[in-house]
Amino acid sequence: MKKKTMKVRELFSRLFPERQIYHRSGGTVRYFTISPSQQAILAAAVAAAVGWSLYATANLVFMPKQGVVASGQYEIDKYERWVQELRARDALSRSQLVERTEAFQNATVNFERRHQTLETLLNTLKNGGELEAAALRGNDAPLLVNASIDEADRRQSRPSSSYEETDATNVGLRGQIGEIQREQQAFLDEVEEIAVERAEEARGVLRLTAVGSNRIGNNQEMGGPIVEFASLAKGEFDTPEEAAFAERVAQVAARMEEARYYEEVVSNLPLADPVGVNWRLTSNYGLRVDPFNKRPGWHNGVDIGAYWNAPITATGPGKVSFAGTRSGYGRLVEVDHGHGFKSRYAHLKRINVKKGDTIAIGDVVGAMGSTGRSTGPHLHYEVWFNDKPYDPVEFLKAGKHVHEN
Repeated sequence: MKKKTMKVRELFSRLFPERQIYHRSGGTVRYFTISPSQQAILAAAVAAAVGWSLYATANLVFMPKQGVVASGQYEIDKYERWVQELRARDALSRSQLVERTEAFQNATVNFERRHQTLETLLNTLKNGGELEAAALRGNDAPLLVNASIDEADRRQSRPSSSYEETDATNVGLRGQIGEIQREQQAFLDEVEEIAVERAEEARGVLRLTAVGSNRIGNNQEMGGPIVEFASLAKGEFDTPEEAAFAERVAQVAARMEEARYYEEVVSNLPLADPVGVNWRLTSNYGLRVDPFNKRPGWHNGVDIGAYWNAPITATGPGKVSFAGTRSGYGRLVEVDHGHGFKSRYAHLKRINVKKGDTIAIGDVVGAMGSTGRSTGPHLHYEVWFNDKPYDPVEFLKAGKHVHEN
């Protein structure tokens, strides 16, 4: 062991002997002594620096491809992720655009169909006339489409995540659709209110005649239109909203048809004056003393006095159902006003119309006379409803609210 240590020391002494470095400057000579240990430390430092340089050089020369490949693959992966994200966003945008386009197209079709229906209601409300259920369905754009109400309800209640996403992305469109739907509902409410007011006004006139709207409503000619419009709210619909809209339209249409019907009845009622000049009432309707036998008897009409040949005028539009002589009435004209109403003009001196003629309110049907069972020139005037006589005075009073004097 000692021999080995001595050999190492000898080798160290030979490799790093004590050295002196001389330096001469300005005539002065100086020297520096470098000990073996200092030489060893300096040699170790130089060896370490050289070794590290060799390692770095070798790593750069012999292993360049591996580093470049790793760095390049990282960049490629990053770009691929960007492309995938862009594709996903593009697909989502396209999907949302398709959904919005389809929703907009469907909404446009529905709104056009609904506006046609509302326009039909408005035109009928303005211009009058009979409202047909077929007109509300439109041409090739029916309110009734292919899906049952029950199935539509189930589809509405079924949860759907895509519907929620569409709802979140279509807030603006859905808001506009909702606003238009509210405007349509407000329009229907206003039309219904107008129709109800008009129907009530017509009923009021009927109540003044003592016939009343209940008897009119029970007439065989009433009821068909409302049943027809009720069919609008039945059948197959694409969505619950369409079913609700059709039901609401049916309700409003029924109200309008009801108002139209009663207004038509009132417009044809015998409500105007039966004499075209100033006249006076000489005998009332009901129980009275008969002028011939002086006994109580029932008088089915009223007697109106004026003068010989005074113009006798139609109290309402209609068709002449009788023109000739009848026992007790003398020369008689009977006008059928429709809906069960008729008016009779008796004791005429002259008849100006014939059976089957269509006449308007105020047309002269004859001249005042005293034919038949009469004691002097006057008009015997009667009003009938469903083959039952009513007091003509009530009709004349009601006419004050309809016709101008």
